[in-house]
Amino acid sequence: MTRPAWDWRLSDLASVPQNGLTVFSCFACGGGSTMGYKLAGYTVLGNVEIDPQMMRIYQQNHSPRFTFLMPIQEFKLLPDSELPPELFNLDILDGSPPCSVFSTAGAREDKWGAEFAFREGQAVQRLDDLFFDFLDVAEKLQPKVIVAENVKGMIVGKARGFVSLILSRFREIGYRVQLFLLNSATMGVPQKRERLFFIAARNDQPFPALKLEFNEQPVLYGEIRSGEGKKINPDSATYERWQKKRPSDLNMGDVTEREEGKTSNFNTILLKDQKVANTLASSSVFLRVDVPQHISERDAIRIQTFPADYDFLDTDVQYVCGMSVPPLMMQRIAEQIHLQWFK
Repeated sequence: MTRPAWDWRLSDLASVPQNGLTVFSCFACGGGSTMGYKLAGYTVLGNVEIDPQMMRIYQQNHSPRFTFLMPIQEFKLLPDSELPPELFNLDILDGSPPCSVFSTAGAREDKWGAEFAFREGQAVQRLDDLFFDFLDVAEKLQPKVIVAENVKGMIVGKARGFVSLILSRFREIGYRVQLFLLNSATMGVPQKRERLFFIAARNDQPFPALKLEFNEQPVLYGEIRSGEGKKINPDSATYERWQKKRPSDLNMGDVTEREEGKTSNFNTILLKDQKVANTLASSSVFLRVDVPQHISERDAIRIQTFPADYDFLDTDVQYVCGMSVPPLMMQRIAEQIHLQWFK
């Protein structure tokens, strides 16, 4: 019996036909994008990552040839002589610049242009600059294609000004760029995760306009549900609210607003078997609606389409998954780039 696409193993990569194309990944985190490219037949040469913990996990699971544990700001300043020549002949430069300052949750504008000790790499930095640092790397390496992923919030409200600046920078360094807002639920991922993708071709590449249209059958939570989750503490306020939920409630915020007149807990999702899971964020909470339990770690792995044999070492499973691009989402994109541009 053939396993569904979301139920896969790192060991499956050994049987994937190779397409001869190379990728280098910036802000690699746990390697969600890396696994997507590998599933599509690409060779991922290595990565840049600021977080030592994430780097250990990346090396454990992906065995990169070239790996750089440093901020992107330092990597872009390395002399060409200190970089492997393969990086100057890349097919794709991939990157997911940390994006929490563009999230639509909270007073995000308060963080723009200021330095904060963000969780990404436990470093004090300006996250709204990192996309431009990434493009400086692209200018240095001159890959044929650039793929950058970010949150939908970049095209909402005042953040659109940042997007205009980013598009201008793409053009300045010699690339023509397209924007795609994609929902992973249409791409075989058991999760409603909307993400913005900047996909750019170097001006000397004779590629037509890329078309990305996905309409796969949604994968419901009940199809991937597995194992026992951590029980909700029966003495907690969460348990009391969980008991007061109604069939129409989508999250604990609905309960809190109705029962207590407070606007809070909207990030605690009530997950139903007949629904597609919401975005798995590193800080979100998913509760099963039919039993007083959190989802299981195996659920989180499947929702994010990480492989069943991924070694998380001593790191929180949901944090690694929530910070990463779903491998299956990137696989679908990488396949189309290969078919429409390189094949």
